[in-house]
Amino acid sequence: MFSQYFGHYLLNRGLITKEQLTDALELQKSVHVKFGVMAVDEGFMTPLQVGVVHEKQKQLDKRFGEIAVDLGYLTNEQVELLVSNQKQKHLFLAQALVDREYMTIEQFGKALNDYKNENSLSDEQFEAVKNGSIETLVENILVNDSEKEAVFGRYLSLFMKNMIRFIDDQVYIEVAEKEVIVGDWLVHQEILGEVPFFTAINADEKAFLHIASKHAEEELHEVDEMARASVSEFLNLHNGIYLVNMSNWGVELEMKPQQINGRATVSGDIFVVNIHTTKGSFQLILSNQPENITIEQPIESLQTL
Repeated sequence: MFSQYFGHYLLNRGLITKEQLTDALELQKSVHVKFGVMAVDEGFMTPLQVGVVHEKQKQLDKRFGEIAVDLGYLTNEQVELLVSNQKQKHLFLAQALVDREYMTIEQFGKALNDYKNENSLSDEQFEAVKNGSIETLVENILVNDSEKEAVFGRYLSLFMKNMIRFIDDQVYIEVAEKEVIVGDWLVHQEILGEVPFFTAINADEKAFLHIASKHAEEELHEVDEMARASVSEFLNLHNGIYLVNMSNWGVELEMKPQQINGRATVSGDIFVVNIHTTKGSFQLILSNQPENITIEQPIESLQTL
């Protein structure tokens, strides 16, 4: 995940072009081996066992290796070996950019140091970010607003994990500077209890279909009933895992059924994050005051639901 953030840092400073970044990320992605594939390749697990672990990940906020150990499919030693092998087989962004001759290793090293200094990262934080700590990345993104980090940090970190696990491993996020856009589709769900939340995915058709296709595990080409149900189920799945986490921390919550609107506007005390994927961007809209949220939808959009 660090590659996406640092890659866009290079892009925003004019050190590489958008086309070069896309090419480098694709090159890096092409040699990244999934953990389950490696486990089967090494003879440590069967494909059926990998499937069981993937299903468990839809219920628990745990890494593949952690669940496999819990189920007795892998030992801790085997997990450590696979993690080591995965890192060796992963072509990092630096190597991809240097191989393509888009940057020299010296230019990349200077930019890396500038990134660390500009974000005021300690050595420990920087290593955590480079090693894929989503919590540290989210904390750094919200560093200028400790109140929002305290309220939304856990939810946002988990959302990013679930986006990477189930939808798109090339995502990155940024706090939205503008008001909520009017997307083609708004899927929302309210969380009730001691820590109430309004949660919503606000997307245009392209990003909506990307989420729907990945979650349904088949290519969908129009926003039909199946596509709408798929995105609704993804938000519900994520919120379900969030409720399990909160329960483990001693906070019991409940969820209302998901709802979907077309061309809707959301107003109230909201926090908006832009989620960028390989197939476009969408907005994650959050609020810890769901009772003050208002959703307005044009009458003509009601006919499409």
